[in-house]
Amino acid sequence: MKIPPTSAKLQGLLLAALLAMLVTLGWFASQHHRVWDWTQNTANSLSPASVDVLKQLKGKIALTVFATEQDAEHGDLRQPVRDFIALYQRYKTDIALTFIDPSKQPELARQAGAQMNGEMLVEYDGRHERLTTLNEQTLTSLLLRLAHRKNQLIMYVDGHGERKLDGIANHDLGEFGKRLTQNGFRLSPLNLTLAQDVPDNAKLLAISQPRADWMPGEVEKLLRFLEHGGNVLWLLDNEPLHGLEPLAEKLGLVLTPGYVIDPAAVEQRAPATWALASAYPPHATTRDFSLITVFPFARALVWDENESWKHSVLVEAAPRGWVAPSLPLGKIAFDKSRDTPGPAVIALALSRNINERDQRIVVVGSGSFLANSFSGNGGNLDLGTNLINWLAAEDALIVTRPRAVRDDNLQLSRTQLTTIGTTLLLVLPLLLAGIGGWMWWRRRA
Repeated sequence: MKIPPTSAKLQGLLLAALLAMLVTLGWFASQHHRVWDWTQNTANSLSPASVDVLKQLKGKIALTVFATEQDAEHGDLRQPVRDFIALYQRYKTDIALTFIDPSKQPELARQAGAQMNGEMLVEYDGRHERLTTLNEQTLTSLLLRLAHRKNQLIMYVDGHGERKLDGIANHDLGEFGKRLTQNGFRLSPLNLTLAQDVPDNAKLLAISQPRADWMPGEVEKLLRFLEHGGNVLWLLDNEPLHGLEPLAEKLGLVLTPGYVIDPAAVEQRAPATWALASAYPPHATTRDFSLITVFPFARALVWDENESWKHSVLVEAAPRGWVAPSLPLGKIAFDKSRDTPGPAVIALALSRNINERDQRIVVVGSGSFLANSFSGNGGNLDLGTNLINWLAAEDALIVTRPRAVRDDNLQLSRTQLTTIGTTLLLVLPLLLAGIGGWMWWRRRA
């Protein structure tokens, strides 16, 4: 069967148009680079937290990987590293990646102190660290540590049974302390009965709930630190202040007893004494922060407005809840004769200018918020880290922790791989060729 000239001409025009479109698309793609990640957990792109960290790093980052071209157990180690680092180079073009083969250049590996195949040396702004496990969390956290230029000192009060930033007990703050250490801070306990004063090199002082009374002399040292412009993180529990009443008075806080009760927590099968927060007033510590945070056994914070301090609400929780004077027994219910309706302010920031410096204070009405038992809930550790960064005047480094990517690798057996390969490379082409031949024969008939 002959094809009419008009039809043949039309087919020629369509083919020419198709070729022109392909050429145009190819030119456009070469001029405008765009990437879309449609994977379930966006495994082929960086989280916003990692992108934010890269924006803070001004200047070149040098990555040196000590890896052989082929590993007996893992095969090619270099290509996966190239592919992964390319995600970072997409947002920061001055990241240099270099490979050194320890078997061919043993002297260079020895001088650099490389100890294992695949180890990475990260250098930035005259500082360096090593990385042995490569994923987004480990690399971004390392870059965040290098972004802290001053290796700032955080001191935490000890000697009255307080929660310890390096402690492993359930009520301690050890996991939070690990996060701060990972981010480049130095931690040190401070016993004010022994120290003459809070050291001048302390960037901020962390105070948690004491179990024994402070001595008057210790309180005087704390107030002196405050008067000199020192920054403070105060984690309050629903317990007596044990001598810290002058600190509350200095900050204008009105601390009445009572527990925040949240029906939303009960709906999530959590205790009613867990106050939940999911929306946050505008502040540097909560910029782009949208994670749920949990505040067990929280107390509400109330303050007297005065000209000395600027007060900013950081966390409001339990919008459908209330503040009860005592722990609830049995079924929870609002009692308007004794309960105060929510929402309740649980975290508060105070700031002022004193001695020609900006002084920053954060008060949180739940010490359990960052305790080892509860810090893994929601975004507790992320918010706690943001609070510390703000107190340390590292506002630019306030980011959300990069996500942990789920392992969605598909593991196939040799038989399955053979079946898939045979189908794609043999069966499918033959099927398409057969269909094409049949259509050609039909047209010829």
